[in-house]
Amino acid sequence: MSENPSASPSTPSSSWLPRSRRSPGEARRVLERLLADTPGGERFLDTGRLLVTELVTNAVLHGTPIGRRIRLVLHVDRWRLRIEVHDARGERGPVFRAASGEDESGRGILLVKLLARQWGCCPRDGVGKIVWAEVAPVPADPGVDSAPGPIPGSTPIPGPGERAA
Repeated sequence: MSENPSASPSTPSSSWLPRSRRSPGEARRVLERLLADTPGGERFLDTGRLLVTELVTNAVLHGTPIGRRIRLVLHVDRWRLRIEVHDARGERGPVFRAASGEDESGRGILLVKLLARQWGCCPRDGVGKIVWAEVAPVPADPGVDSAPGPIPGSTPIPGPGERAA
């Protein structure tokens, strides 16, 4: 197997979380530990915290039947943070909801769409689905774009209701 000399190695992390209202907080702690141990990891922290919270909350509320667990998989390298949330309900994908200004919920997937470089949902081997999002690093110098364009070798996956280009 040949290696791409310009590719940076990915640091992975995987955790099982219960179907619990405490799981989004635990997911944030897992993310924070991973990024603290990753050189440059702080560049992904703010957006990563928000997206991991939204994705795990959706899995707890909508994607995981009682008695099943959620799998959180994180990969980080110098170009991206990839957040994957695996749940057991494959027949229900993420849904955009029209939330009014008075609603206290219903904006999670919209936030994911707006903040992620790319995101998507795909079937999981066995039972369920994977909802994933990729986060670009915040540049160390705000005047410099740290990752112009898509990640090399990646293929954007359209969100629900969108068509591939």
